[in-house]
Amino acid sequence: MINELGKRNKRRSRRTMSVRKHLRGSSEKPRLSVFKSNKHLFAQLIDDEKGITLASAGTVTKEFRGKKIAGRSKEAAREIGKALAEAAKKSNIQRFVFDRGYYKYHGLLAEIADSARELGLQF
Repeated sequence: MINELGKRNKRRSRRTMSVRKHLRGSSEKPRLSVFKSNKHLFAQLIDDEKGITLASAGTVTKEFRGKKIAGRSKEAAREIGKALAEAAKKSNIQRFVFDRGYYKYHGLLAEIADSARELGLQF
């Protein structure tokens, strides 16, 4: 069992690195990194040159606590994409690089990206 978990984690880290070696975030075009836990979703815009996070949103942040949104749902993914797009517009960011990590680009990740696109961000 432990050996299978180790193999799975090794495959995931290889997939992540194969995706990230082609992506680099800057202050004009930051990297949108997405993480999914068992219960929640998190996304952040990262400037890799300076090593700082420009904006972040997640289902555990203060602005989402009051809303009646399930932790890991498509509705929550849409709201996270909108929150990130609004934060990016405040920082004069028009474009970003989408970092999907080891996840496939469908479902929740596609919802985050599509809702950010609807508000004017490009990638």
